[in-house]
Amino acid sequence: MTNEEILNKLKQNFADAIIAESESYGMLSVTLNKEQIMPMLHFLYIDEALNFKFLTDLCGVHYPDNKGAELGVVYHLHNMTNNVRLRLKCFMPIENPTIKTATNLFSAANWMERETFDFYGIIFEGHPNLKRILNMDEMTVFPMRKEFPLEDPFRKDKEDKFFGRTQNNEAVINTKM
Repeated sequence: MTNEEILNKLKQNFADAIIAESESYGMLSVTLNKEQIMPMLHFLYIDEALNFKFLTDLCGVHYPDNKGAELGVVYHLHNMTNNVRLRLKCFMPIENPTIKTATNLFSAANWMERETFDFYGIIFEGHPNLKRILNMDEMTVFPMRKEFPLEDPFRKDKEDKFFGRTQNNEAVINTKM
């Protein structure tokens, strides 16, 4: 089974839902609207020729510069019979980060969706137990969104010289041997 065959079959059944497609390192990626994610996942699962019955991964992404599509969910599927992988992506506005749950189709989606909710704030409608999985329940922010700094600028227990930088961000070169 080739990526072209998979894409042709998806276009036959979901032509209006597909926004973009690409191929990177031999893996087909399809971007679609979020309303069609569950019908497409179901089709990929039940179609005997496609046979994508294994959800390898599900994760969130945040692109703050994509107005109206800042948050996204990426699904990695695997047809283990033919050893073929497929990536599905869908995006949504940060003001309304909701998408249907995939737990009815893939039980492995349960914890993956909880983690995505926990770190990105994406709400999976119909999830049986959508609550934080790694962060504290009292947390009101979603730490993997790019609006949060990578480092705490107020930390006093680190010295820039140990991280290869100085106060003016020039690299520190150790010339002593």
